[in-house]
Amino acid sequence: MSHKWLEWAKRIQSLSQAGLTFSKDLFDIERYEELRMISAEIMEEYTELDMRKIKDLFTNETGYQTPKVDVRGVVFKDNKILMVRENIDDRWSIPGGFCDIGLSPSENIVKELEEESGYIVEPKKLLAFLDMNKHPHPPQPYHYYKMFILCEIVGGNPTIGIETKDIEFFSEKNLPSLSTNRNTESQIETLFEFQRNPHKEALLD
Repeated sequence: MSHKWLEWAKRIQSLSQAGLTFSKDLFDIERYEELRMISAEIMEEYTELDMRKIKDLFTNETGYQTPKVDVRGVVFKDNKILMVRENIDDRWSIPGGFCDIGLSPSENIVKELEEESGYIVEPKKLLAFLDMNKHPHPPQPYHYYKMFILCEIVGGNPTIGIETKDIEFFSEKNLPSLSTNRNTESQIETLFEFQRNPHKEALLD
């Protein structure tokens, strides 16, 4: 789980972005731009992303940098968990995505679940608010927080979305190939613990 080079690169990126946001001195701005380029070069060296993609990721960010929030909707049926197969990597994940501005976490997960699975849900309980750096996700250029919200199906029908190609419920002992950028096997195992113990306290980090 520890990738020191990634931690350093993201920290350099964060500091350079803050400097570019608040600095007024032209020489300091040049130095912060150089630092941002160094962080991009580190990313290019140790990830599969090309420099153009990294520059687009970094230079489109403005203002003080904070973690991005990813929300996932946890739906159980007959002791199985709802998952969707992602177009981007042909692997499976708990439905969800980045939180949109202007929507609450609950509103976001209702939208995401309907878009990705066709089901209309009602959010019931926050199960976990996790820092991706503390879990075995593969290296990624941004720092993400991941929210897992228990939901109940109240309508709709299984329908694939723009970003998904399949929808299915899986038992704990028969999980598919996972999209580990989005969710890990240990996280899903923990979600089944909530299914067995509804009074389990929400997890933090």
